[in-house]
Amino acid sequence: MCGGKDAPALHFGTTKINNNFDIVDAVGSEDGKGMTATLFAKDGGEYVRVSTSVPKPDGSGRAVGTVLAGPALEAIKAGKSYYGEVPILGTPYITGYEPIKDSTGAEIGTYYVGYKK
Repeated sequence: MCGGKDAPALHFGTTKINNNFDIVDAVGSEDGKGMTATLFAKDGGEYVRVSTSVPKPDGSGRAVGTVLAGPALEAIKAGKSYYGEVPILGTPYITGYEPIKDSTGAEIGTYYVGYKK
């Protein structure tokens, strides 16, 4: 469960990424300028935030369990990267999205990095 939503487990090697915020927090820490990061697990036609440093719009915590939407979703569904401005949970961000593939080349998720505009 991620934020109350069932999501497939996303693993990097043997490390389960769901609800593990080490990687996404390290991105922002290394950047030092407010960069946010998200790792999405593919669940059928949806991409569920399983690890993120993006806050919920009401500030009540991380936006885990929410799903990818908008123009980035269409690009990712087509197996392509997406770079540009998109609203994330109602807030504009300058973003980059890339597919995550397993060792067989099958798409298993997406990663995102970006800045609040």
